[in-house]
Amino acid sequence: MPSRKQRRRRQKERRHEYEYVYVDDEGHEVEVDDPKRPRGVDSRRNGKGDVKKATKRQPARSIRKVDPPSWRRVLRRSLIFAPVLFVAFILLNHKQHLATSLLLGVVYTAFLIPFMYLMDRTMYRNYLRRTGQKPPERTGRRR
Repeated sequence: MPSRKQRRRRQKERRHEYEYVYVDDEGHEVEVDDPKRPRGVDSRRNGKGDVKKATKRQPARSIRKVDPPSWRRVLRRSLIFAPVLFVAFILLNHKQHLATSLLLGVVYTAFLIPFMYLMDRTMYRNYLRRTGQKPPERTGRRR
């Protein structure tokens, strides 16, 4: 559902009179015989939006390199988040003892570590998929 701002903008576009012209080969503006535009074409895009949807464009910026997931990097990152969680538990539950907040911070950090690794692995796999590379072979044995 469009927001109020979007609805007002559309109503404003419908209130104004637009001149529909096109430029011929010599560079002169020629009025269109039928001023009714086809449905679904936005006046701000002038019909260019349909072309964008039909052709698949390359991203404007290059794909950022994503390193393979590693437990060492995840543990370093969790050392940053552990004090933040501890301070958050102190501020949110100021009536509890500091030992309780510390224990909660440690427990939440312990749960956070595997999820951070899974997120890194997901980001790395998406990076490989976007660049067309194959994922590396598993070195561990499967059971």
